[in-house]
Order: sequence, then C-alpha cells, then structure tokens
Amino acid sequence: MESKHRDQSKSIYFLMLLVPLFWGGAFVTAKHVITEIPPLVAGTLRFGITGIILAIIVLIQKEWHWKEIKKHWKGLLFIGFIGVFGYNALFFTALKYTSATNGALIIAAMPVFTMVGSVLFCKGNWNNKFGIGLSLSLMGVIIVIVKGSLSALSSLSFNLGDLLFVAALLCGVIYALTGKSIIQGVPVMLSNTIMMLSGAIFLAISTVFEGGWDKVSNMSAQSWIEMAYMVVCGTLIGYVIFNKGVELLGGSKASMYLNLTPIVATLLAVIAYGSSITLTQIVGMVMVLIGVYVATSKTSGRKSSVN
Repeated sequence: MESKHRDQSKSIYFLMLLVPLFWGGAFVTAKHVITEIPPLVAGTLRFGITGIILAIIVLIQKEWHWKEIKKHWKGLLFIGFIGVFGYNALFFTALKYTSATNGALIIAAMPVFTMVGSVLFCKGNWNNKFGIGLSLSLMGVIIVIVKGSLSALSSLSFNLGDLLFVAALLCGVIYALTGKSIIQGVPVMLSNTIMMLSGAIFLAISTVFEGGWDKVSNMSAQSWIEMAYMVVCGTLIGYVIFNKGVELLGGSKASMYLNLTPIVATLLAVIAYGSSITLTQIVGMVMVLIGVYVATSKTSGRKSSVN
C-alpha cells in the first residue's frame, strides 16, 4: 500500500505537467468562445457538461457514496463555489476586458500567493529567498497590469479585466490552500463531480442576470470544438489531475506547475489566433517566472521554508 502511494506521488509530478498545457490552452480558446456567447453562459456549459460526464463515470464505477457526500458536503460545496464558480465567473468575465496573455501572466503569480497563504495561515516559515521571489513576482504582475506605464501606475488606472483576474487569482489561492484538507478522505472522482456540478449550478444561477442562452444555438463549429477542448482537456482531465496533485503534493507544490501556464497561453495565442506580444509583456512574464522559481525552489537548510 505504501509502495503504491510512493508510485502515485512520483507519477503525479509528470502528470501535473499536463495541467499548464491544458489550462494555457483554455485561456485562448475561452477568449474566442465568449465572442459568441456571454462569459457566464460559457462557464456554465463548460462545468455543467463536465459534471454530467463525471457523474455518469462515477455511477458506472459505483463510486457515488452518499455517506461521504453527507459527511463533507459543506467543504465540497465551498470548493465548488470558490474553485469553480468564483474563479471561473471572474476568469470568463475578465476575458471580455483584457487579453488572454495578460490573464495568464497574472494567474502565473498564484504559486507565490499560495505560499504567502501557507506562511500566514498554515504555519509555513518565511525566509529571504521567499521574500525576494515574492517581490520579483509582484513587480512582474504590476508591469503586466499597467503595461509598463508609470503614469498608469501613478494614477491607478487599471484595466477592469486585469483586476478581475487578480480576484480570480485570490479564489484560486484559497482553493489551493483549503482543497487538500477538504477533499481528504473523499474519492477524487467523486469530489471532482460534486465540485463541478455545484459550481455549474452557481454559474447557471448567475446567468439569470446576464442572459444570453438564446445565443448558444448559434455557436459556430469552431466554438463548439473549443468548448469540447475546455470540457475534456481544460476541465475533465485538468481539474482531476490538479486536485490529485493538491491531495498528494499540497497546494504550494501543486500550484508551482501553473508557472508554465503563461508560456503556453502566449504561444498558443500567437500561433493559433495571431495575437501579438510586446516586449513589456515578455519582461513581466520573465519576472513572474523568475520570482516564482526563486520562491518555490528548495532551500539548503534542514527545514523546508514553506510547508
């Protein structure tokens, strides 16, 4: 049993490499989808379809345990609200006002902020290396938001989409820090199913104010293909792997893999959709990635700096 757990822990490091690949692709595909349907409708479709598919799989495998659901329902509902509804309502809405590249760069700071939360709330230890990494990452995010404009910084003239992505980042951090303890003891497929379905319900309720369901029937073939990608790769596979990573590695280590998301999102946006990237964005991206690497790399001391 212990050997099996060790094998799972080793393999998850490689599987987690798929998360930034799939989530980076979700940034650019979602950007196009919301040109045809409202953001919250897109989010409801993405997680509603995923939740239904997962529910069918769980029922076929006879892993639908009402006892576990009743025991952990508050926690599962919470991560569904924060990790699915909160994060994705902000994510999809933000894409209306800013670029997929900016969003990916801002979300790339999540590992550092997750570690800040670990230090503040989970008894992690602070060190100078972590402080330097945090400072570099924050500077990189600020450069991305203000596009290198000192006047924008001094006047606090931020893009609404960038600020919404920062709020999405905070939801992601809360999810990463609380997810491990909440889903512990609950089968991964079952916890993912409840999380997706509850998040989709919250998103569906929010569409009452936005409307736009009549536009779904007019979606192009390209948008349906992109939606299928978000459902299968970005959600069905991506979230299951990430949740397993949180369970086995903890929130701080699992979120490290998100460092690669802006690179994937930027390359896909440039290659597939003809987007442009500026020198300022490249500088911001490099600073974020260096900062996250410095903050999350192991220290030489006897104790780990952040748990």
